Amino acid sequence: MSTLAAMTLSDRAADFIVDDDITRCLSLGPADPGKVREIIAKALTKTALSVDETAELVRADDPALVEEIFAAARSLKQAVYGNRIVLFAPLYVANRCVNDCAYCAFRRSNPHAVRRTLSSEEVRRQVEALEKVGHKRLILVFGEHPRYDAAYIARTVREVYSVRAGHGEIRRVNINAAPLDHEGYRLVKDAGIGTYQIFQETYHHETYRRVHPSSTRKGNYLYRLDGLSRAFEAGCDDVGIGALYGLYDWRFETLALVTHALHLQSRYGVGPHTISFPRIRPAVGTTLDPRWSVSDEHFQRVIAILRLAVPYTGLILTARETAQVRREALRMGVSQIDAGSRIEIGGYTEAGDAQAIEREQFTLGDVRSLDEVMRELIDDGYVPSFCTACYRQGRTGEHFMEIAVPGHVKRFCSPNALLTLMEYLMDYASPATRASGEKRIAEELAKMPEGQARQDVADRLARIRGSEDRDFYY
Repeated sequence: MSTLAAMTLSDRAADFIVDDDITRCLSLGPADPGKVREIIAKALTKTALSVDETAELVRADDPALVEEIFAAARSLKQAVYGNRIVLFAPLYVANRCVNDCAYCAFRRSNPHAVRRTLSSEEVRRQVEALEKVGHKRLILVFGEHPRYDAAYIARTVREVYSVRAGHGEIRRVNINAAPLDHEGYRLVKDAGIGTYQIFQETYHHETYRRVHPSSTRKGNYLYRLDGLSRAFEAGCDDVGIGALYGLYDWRFETLALVTHALHLQSRYGVGPHTISFPRIRPAVGTTLDPRWSVSDEHFQRVIAILRLAVPYTGLILTARETAQVRREALRMGVSQIDAGSRIEIGGYTEAGDAQAIEREQFTLGDVRSLDEVMRELIDDGYVPSFCTACYRQGRTGEHFMEIAVPGHVKRFCSPNALLTLMEYLMDYASPATRASGEKRIAEELAKMPEGQARQDVADRLARIRGSEDRDFYY
């Protein structure tokens, strides 16, 4: 990684978050019901909203208008994503950190945190444990430390991809790590990563300065904000953004996320592949500021508004939230969740059933097994998906948008979701989950128009059910 004195930026790097502009948008008074309905109608055409239009939705506090926003988000989510829900798991690889973020258990000044960096063999054991329960998609999480440079991340990615346990394999590795320079992004891209995810944490400048000491790497607001612009310039066309809700006003952070998404779309022709919006959770050695706590009601509004504002961006909801909150959020616009998650370093083989908070970055709200989550999703009418076909076929960036905007992506996503679900049922599911899943697949197959495409999917499902053949995709 670069030193503080040599933090290179992207071409035409600029701080495009103007606090006064966002604050002005939020101070215009109650939303106009007529405008809100016009904006909802626009969103339902699968057209991205401007910041001003998003602000109108944010200012809509009337319960009847809020319910109209919720209904539109549910409708748009179904139109774009159908009933598919993508699943993944986080793998915390290393938690040494040079930063001192006030809200984070891994901050360098926290004496209660247990520091650890997994060895190559320990990484392999974690991946084997994840594969043995059915996971195909991981996000690797690293602290910011000189030991965890781009070369280290790339080596770890290759290690993960090399692990095989029975039918198990990891087909997509995403990254949550510190911003890199251009050469760093090239190194990790060459290792075959999927999405490179960077959370700004808070976009509000004063709050950012308060919780990220200026003497640390993360104290450089612009370098972090510019991180994904450098990724695009280095050839990474699949990136994720996020904000940690609870550090500042949820309304401000929502408009800032949309601002960031529009900036990437305008500058590079494609916006973020995913947006994350975790709520701050208790962590060992930290205290929470209750001023900016986000209620469940406001959290649902965040999800619904983001779904309307950025229709083709995946919305990620993690196991920070309780099972009940996640269940409702899925209807509102969430398209990706983690399941069976452990966030202790080494947690998938060593932690047991109870959370070890001194080894976690924060506490989890949903610690159910992958199979329990799969069963609930299926019984609630969803198709759990481990699909990675678009990334492996090069349908990313602008190419993805070319097929997604006209609605063609469903031609690939629906069959691929069924195929990966069948793999899970045959290789990992409990008897009850398998029975529910087989019924769901039959129902979904029956919805497909009769013809060669439907027959091809049926034939591949039969091969998975009756043989050792795996990894079919369109």
